[in-house]
Parts: sequence; structure tokens; C-alpha cells
Amino acid sequence: MMEKSVNTCMQCGVEIKGRPDKKFCDDACRNAWHNQQNKEEAAQTRGVNAILRKNRRVLIALNTTGKSKVTKEMMLKQGFNFDYLTRVYTTKKGSTYYFCYEQGYLPLDNDWFMLVVANKPENS
Repeated sequence: MMEKSVNTCMQCGVEIKGRPDKKFCDDACRNAWHNQQNKEEAAQTRGVNAILRKNRRVLIALNTTGKSKVTKEMMLKQGFNFDYLTRVYTTKKGSTYYFCYEQGYLPLDNDWFMLVVANKPENS
């Protein structure tokens, strides 16, 4: 007589009843196991998103008119991190704008920046 192998839940170790290829005893264990596997990646993503949100808030606070001129020092004092942005846009004339979502900046001479807000795309 062939002995039946016993499957145990990959999360809690409880014996699994049902299909022989089943890996978890219930949805809660399956979710807990996958959350544990993705924990490090999720933490890193949360950290980057927090910096991007902070950068956006700084740009909004400094650009109250939709187009403003500020110094690098003003941005840094507010906690702006120049290493994080969401996109780069180069105009036909060669000017390069850096964006944090819809809030952007154009480097000027002598550590000055022009702050701008991107136009909303049509059909959005």
C-alpha cells in the first residue's frame, strides 16, 4: 500500500487538507507568506515614495504662483533631495527640466532655479 505524503502550510506548518499541490492552509497564511517575501522591496519603495512626496511638497510650497525663481539653498533648507525625481524633459531648444510628478524645476545660473508646473495632458 502506498503511503500518502502530508502537505504542510508554508506559513504556519499546519497540515493541509485538500488538493495535493496546495501550499497554504488558507488565504491569511498565503497573504502573510507573500507579504513577508516582499517586505524588503516594499520598504525600499515606501522610502523612495516618501522622498518623492517630500520633494513635491517642497516645490509646491516654493512655487505659489505657478512659475517662480528660487535658490538652491532655499530648496535644500526645505529638505529637497536633488537625487530623486520622476522624469526629465528636454525642450527643442535644449533646456532640461527635472520633474517630481507635475512639479518641475529648470537649473539656471549661479544656483538659481525656475520652478514650473507641467501642463495637464489632454484626454486624461
